[in-house]
Amino acid sequence: MSAAKGYRPNVGIALFNREGLVFIGRTQSAGPEIIEPGFDWQMPQGGIDADEDIAAAARREVWEETNARAIELLGTTEEWWPYDFPHYDGPAHKLTPFRGQRQRWVAFRFLGEDSELDVVHPAGGQPQEFHEWRWERLERTPELVVSYKRAVYRKVVEAFGPFAAA
Repeated sequence: MSAAKGYRPNVGIALFNREGLVFIGRTQSAGPEIIEPGFDWQMPQGGIDADEDIAAAARREVWEETNARAIELLGTTEEWWPYDFPHYDGPAHKLTPFRGQRQRWVAFRFLGEDSELDVVHPAGGQPQEFHEWRWERLERTPELVVSYKRAVYRKVVEAFGPFAAA
């Protein structure tokens, strides 16, 4: 990957339930976001549209990937946290023009019922991101994600740890 490539603006979402556990979904490789065997869990994330507010982008992404609507804003990070994609020689993908992604993170509390969450039939006609999901302890998430995202996930644990306390 060329060092001249930039980072795609992206928002990550920590969706907490009432017990203080966070939503994670099992995903598969998509372009340069290669999944390492055994590390196929992550929190929702997605691109930020031009002139889109961070919290609005996070609400849209969490709805598109989980169908969750009953959410309450808890907090937003102010800094951008980048990660680089691993080496990728596959076919062209919407992410191949980028070196990696730079993320801001948003925390929400899910106020609905688990039965409302549906990752198999995404909202708004979006492609399916996750194939299954579960609630997990926030502090465990860095050990469940691909290696190139772990540093960002450690920052998320530090920033949003207070929301994990139900």
